[in-house]
Amino acid sequence: MRAFAIPEGGTSELSEMNVPTPVPEGSEILLRVIRSGVCHTDTHLRAGYYDLGSRGHMNLTDRGIPYPLVMGHEVVGVVEATGPDALEVPVGSTRLVYPWVGCGECAVCLDGRENACARGRNIGVARPGGYADHVVVPHPRYLIDIEGLDPSWAAPMACSGLTAYSAASKVLPLPPAAPVVVIGVGGVGLTAVATLSALGHEAICAVDMSEANLAAARSLGASLTVITDAAGAADLAGKVVAATGGPVDAVIDFVNNEQTASAAFDMLTKGGRMVQVGLFGGEVTIPTALLALKMISIEGSFVGTLPELHQVVDLAKQGRVPRIPVVEADLDLAGVTRSLDRLAGGGVTGRIVLKGATP
Repeated sequence: MRAFAIPEGGTSELSEMNVPTPVPEGSEILLRVIRSGVCHTDTHLRAGYYDLGSRGHMNLTDRGIPYPLVMGHEVVGVVEATGPDALEVPVGSTRLVYPWVGCGECAVCLDGRENACARGRNIGVARPGGYADHVVVPHPRYLIDIEGLDPSWAAPMACSGLTAYSAASKVLPLPPAAPVVVIGVGGVGLTAVATLSALGHEAICAVDMSEANLAAARSLGASLTVITDAAGAADLAGKVVAATGGPVDAVIDFVNNEQTASAAFDMLTKGGRMVQVGLFGGEVTIPTALLALKMISIEGSFVGTLPELHQVVDLAKQGRVPRIPVVEADLDLAGVTRSLDRLAGGGVTGRIVLKGATP
């Protein structure tokens, strides 16, 4: 089979590799990839590190991530073969993959929070992912039936949809008119706007550097929009407070760099909550006295749980979540490379989804 991979640490160039098609063992399932979403996280994986501000870089090699690195964690595939212990999965069925696989043995895994596992083996990171003709999933529980859904829309639900839903769930419930700010309305942020609206929230302020993204946010339920740029980031909190008529109840930050995180803290009302999602990097300095006096809650949010992904898919099947824009490309070396380049450059409204070759 073909796999489009980073061959080794220290390079960001992808290569096409021909590797043996895996034979599933035990509870494993082999799927032929028909859709693979392109996530901004993959641009960090491609670079080989995360920016920790004054603490330097957190390198993938230091985390034990193996190379060649086959990325792609938003996968829809057709079941082609199963191991002897994966009897309940019909060959030929189409399934969405939950990629945030834990060890399955620790307390958080047993509590259903595999995304918080310290020994996680995430598909597309520590396990080969969906930038390939086939992918292996370790157990049937990670496969979700998406019957009736467009696979190009369903694929991003495994990360974009799940991340947005989990983050929105961390700030709700609130009174529908309490302002919630969504910073960064690219693919995941747009999904968060749509999710908040689907869950009944009314006062949603979208913040972005792109007017096209803000127009999409308005169409998906944003009641207010604020445009900013790198030069105006220092006054972002003031702009938002002026637009919303006062300090806000919650912020979901899908950028999460030092400028946006500082602004999120400054725009919150007493007792407000900031949920930090993005991986753009850097660090933030917060006055400790104000943290206590304003009773601010700060929470990091990384993707979501398997039960939450089932909830996302159920909402989509009920027609309660409007579709964000999807741009399709081919699942080949050129398609993967161009899509990652385009995403890193910030020129995408919505989500890019790669289409696998028809057999």
